[in-house]
Order: sequence, then structure tokens, then C-alpha cells
Amino acid sequence: MTKNFKIQEFECKCGCKMPVDVLMNIYKLAMQLQFLRDYTGRPIRINSAYRCESHNKAIGGSEFSQHILGKAADITIQSLNSAEVFALIEDLIDMGEMLQGGLGRYSTFTHYDIRKTRARWSV
Repeated sequence: MTKNFKIQEFECKCGCKMPVDVLMNIYKLAMQLQFLRDYTGRPIRINSAYRCESHNKAIGGSEFSQHILGKAADITIQSLNSAEVFALIEDLIDMGEMLQGGLGRYSTFTHYDIRKTRARWSV
């Protein structure tokens, strides 16, 4: 997909086949994450990206989750905590370097999505 990301990192954990329209969104998302990887010079781990509706429901995801559309990834960046990752992505969005979207801070990971509208939360 990109220099540092493989499609397998974005696939649903249940093993289902990713729809073509979702794949196009995943490609856009991967490009954003590649920019972030290049900017930080640090490895990014994708905990969760695309989720089919049944897997999303099984893990208690939101009915309208951006993961279902292939527009979201829950990530960690080596040597940065979730608050630092959140702030970094927020700054890059504000500078116009990354696409506007959803940004959520959790205790062990950061959610980033490319929904086009601003959404922020902390859990």
C-alpha cells in the first residue's frame, strides 16, 4: 500500500474480504498514516482499521463507526503516549498537513479517521 504499511495491517480481524469501496478509503487513510510515519520517523502500529459490520458489532463498536467504512485506524506510535499522538495529529491537521476528521484519545491508543468533518473526544 505504502512504503511502510501493508494491506494486511488494515484488514478486518475476522478474516472477511474487504469490499472494493472500503479499499479505496483504506488507501486514503494509509497515505495519511504514511505521512505521519515519515513526519515522526517512528513506527506506527495499527491496532484496528477496517471492521466489517458483524465484527464491529461483536466488539461493541459504534453502529456508525468510521471503521466500517475503512476510514479509521486506532494507532500507537513508538515512544509516544496517546495524548502526545493526539496533540501531534491535531497540530498536523491545523497546519493543513493531514486531512480533517475524527480524533479520539484513549488510554492506550489514538483513533484517527478521515470523515472530512471535525470530531474530537477523549475516553
